[in-house]
Amino acid sequence: MRHPGWYSAHGPHGARGWHGPPPPEWSAPKWVTLWVPVIASFIPQVLAAIWTIRVGDYLPREAVGILGLALVGPLALIGARRFPGPVVVVVAAAASLDLFVNPHGGPPYVALAFAIVSAIVRGARVWAWVSVGAAWIATVGAAIAMGREEWTPGRIAATTLGILIVFGIGEGMRTRRDRAAEYWRLAGEREQSEVQAERVRIARELHDVLAHSLSQINVQAGVGLHLMERQPDKAAEALASIKETSKAALDEVRSVLGALRSDGTTDAPLVPEPALDRLPALVAAIRGVEVTLDNRIVDAPKSVQLALFRIAQESLTNVTRHAGAAHATVRLWTEGGSYRLEVTDDGAGSTTPASETGGRGLLGMRERAELLGGHLSAGPAPGTGFRVSATIPMEGVPT
Repeated sequence: MRHPGWYSAHGPHGARGWHGPPPPEWSAPKWVTLWVPVIASFIPQVLAAIWTIRVGDYLPREAVGILGLALVGPLALIGARRFPGPVVVVVAAAASLDLFVNPHGGPPYVALAFAIVSAIVRGARVWAWVSVGAAWIATVGAAIAMGREEWTPGRIAATTLGILIVFGIGEGMRTRRDRAAEYWRLAGEREQSEVQAERVRIARELHDVLAHSLSQINVQAGVGLHLMERQPDKAAEALASIKETSKAALDEVRSVLGALRSDGTTDAPLVPEPALDRLPALVAAIRGVEVTLDNRIVDAPKSVQLALFRIAQESLTNVTRHAGAAHATVRLWTEGGSYRLEVTDDGAGSTTPASETGGRGLLGMRERAELLGGHLSAGPAPGTGFRVSATIPMEGVPT
């Protein structure tokens, strides 16, 4: 999965800065997280145990016990990845016994720190707190009950503080890990949402480009077939219109595909984005329906012009395909701080477009208006016919 936060800092454009934790797959290899704690605790504990045995006056069984306890912790850490809870119990017990076998002290039982952190980070927090807490209370209680002079209040306080610091480190690492997981979960959801929005945008653009042209081609093909024998000159006109319409549609498809390229380094689209100055040509290309155009919008942002043009185009497509109308009117004007568009016809007022195509045409028109903060309504007009009305505010629309 592509990680938006990370790539924004280290993407192909070389932007600097850090926008979140590194992706999970960039964490340390598994063998590192497995063997580093084992080795880091094995070396000091075993060497210290050997040194203690050499300089101390221990019986053989005591020496074996000291060395065995030094080995238990590091070896137990091998299973910390799969069994973090039981491992911290074993290591806590070994650390507690080590304090009694070697009461005058040696190096800290390093394996216990790794076991605590591993248990907390891997979700065995209760195991860690209960086992270590119980082992420490039992150790201190037994030492006091047995009258061990080396167990001074200062030593108890220092050891308790050290244990709490290790727990604090583990809790901090767990919190950071949880936040990183949540960050990437939200990043993944955001990316999926962006992908879905892009798919909807592509579908809307291609629908608007192709639906109108294919509808006109279908009408003209029917006219050509009908007049081919009786009026070949009219049939030839229909074929010429089909050629012109298909060429215009191909140019627009190329324009859309060029605009959708993601590298940002390609040439500009082959044809400019549709604007309101292309409405007369759109109206002139309509066959089978007389269309009246009344455009009183002199100037508007490109985004508004594109939206209004596409809404008018889709509305006229629906008129020619479904309404059975003889006349349609396209009106554009400004009113009350908004751009207004209204397309009406004198047909049957059918809502067939929505039911036959799953509402994609009307849905696309509504989305275009809403993306610019406006709204669109479509339904039967008073009397007869069908009406599409769109309103887009002048303020706050992107250029």
